[in-house]
Amino acid sequence: MTNSGGPAIEVVDLAKAYGDSRNLVRAVDGVTFSVAEGEFFGILGPNGAGKTTTLEMIEGLRKPDAGTITLLGQSPWPRNPAVLPRIGVQLQSTAFFDRLTAREQIRTMASLYGVQPAVADEWLERVGLADKADTRVWDLSGGQAQRLSIACALVHDPEVVFLDEPTAALDPQARRNLWELLSGLTDSGRTVVLTTHYMDEAEVLCDRVAIVDHGRLLQLDSPANLVRGLDAPTRISVSPGQLTADEARAVPGVDDVDADAGSITLRTREPARVLTALAEQQHLAGISVQTGTLEDVFLSLTGREYRA
Repeated sequence: MTNSGGPAIEVVDLAKAYGDSRNLVRAVDGVTFSVAEGEFFGILGPNGAGKTTTLEMIEGLRKPDAGTITLLGQSPWPRNPAVLPRIGVQLQSTAFFDRLTAREQIRTMASLYGVQPAVADEWLERVGLADKADTRVWDLSGGQAQRLSIACALVHDPEVVFLDEPTAALDPQARRNLWELLSGLTDSGRTVVLTTHYMDEAEVLCDRVAIVDHGRLLQLDSPANLVRGLDAPTRISVSPGQLTADEARAVPGVDDVDADAGSITLRTREPARVLTALAEQQHLAGISVQTGTLEDVFLSLTGREYRA
């Protein structure tokens, strides 16, 4: 079933608050965005920014206080039996049947949607858990349980997939392998909505990202456009002993210098000029160059203070 050419998800003036009038927390405060069919869409924000609450309202798990949500052309709330088989949901914390093995768990999920056991077994293979098929869920590591959760969300081939911090418990190798799987989800027309704290993950996977904080939408665009709009300085790091901090500040085109025991980092908006000067002074050994990143955008919008 298709969505008649409209967006897969449309959210208008969405709001959700908790507490009473004396201690009101606006978890989601007037958020509006849409997600196109086949788009890989990211929602980024600090802890407590409203990401998970937004997802739960779109998924039909939580009732909005205000605003409208259209998911695959229909309203997800109250719980809509026509929509549920068409979406897949991976939550931050998934409760499994502890006494089941990984194979039994995913086959049970598959059976709820009329999916054959062989398809469930294929998904165990795709998320790298074939060798853990006969392991009880309570004996899986955190990362293995996370991969099983993702497989369970995808086993019935949903049109829209919601992934809430899917790689949070994974080691770097497992994260990279899972990126390869996730990046192919939209190839067949699926729509994917992702929340993550890993900015590199969002840059690699997402067509567009929405950055939210304190329940409000701050920016929405492609990662590349957001980085370009920031006009962040280029960071050029040189290895210890190449030049002193005072010598670095004297290099033509350098705006600022960060010096520590490990290296000296030059900040500039004229990288070609600075690199030319360093080459002339024969200071290019061990040099590294980093342009602006999505993390720079995120920090410029949300600040650097610790969040609970």
